[in-house]
Amino acid sequence: MVKIADSGEESSQLWKARKLLSPAITRIKPTKISEDATVPLSQIPVMFKRLKEIREKYNVSLVVCGHAGDGNLHPNIVADIRNQEEMERAEKAVEEIFRAAVELGGTLSGEHGIGTMKAPFMELEVGKEGIELMKSIKRAWDPNNILNPAKIFPEPDQKFLLRH
Repeated sequence: MVKIADSGEESSQLWKARKLLSPAITRIKPTKISEDATVPLSQIPVMFKRLKEIREKYNVSLVVCGHAGDGNLHPNIVADIRNQEEMERAEKAVEEIFRAAVELGGTLSGEHGIGTMKAPFMELEVGKEGIELMKSIKRAWDPNNILNPAKIFPEPDQKFLLRH
């Protein structure tokens, strides 16, 4: 459902509802895996179709919110971190969400950055050459590697794991 506010008051109500979403979905299960995947506006319907397929394929609880006006979607998987098998399915679902966003011409992150969790997927979006270019720029500005060492780029064979 897409809802566009007709007034300032309605806009405030919609934002209030949006802010209450996160605490509400953690009542379903205790672990919320909140992602950020942005696609071109024309691809939002296709991305929602892909998200539904991913939800069904991996049998995960998936709640999607976001700000469709800029294509920024926030797929949230709710799970229980104590359930290793469920977390394995969630990891696979998250990886497929990232792949879908990039395949549809989008990006791994529209507003929250990459960080250590998404680093293993950077190559999907920018390729090996893009990562090497970024590393060369970092070396030029940070020759002693003191700014966020081992935090920006994926490490060789780095795995994406939500489980402990």
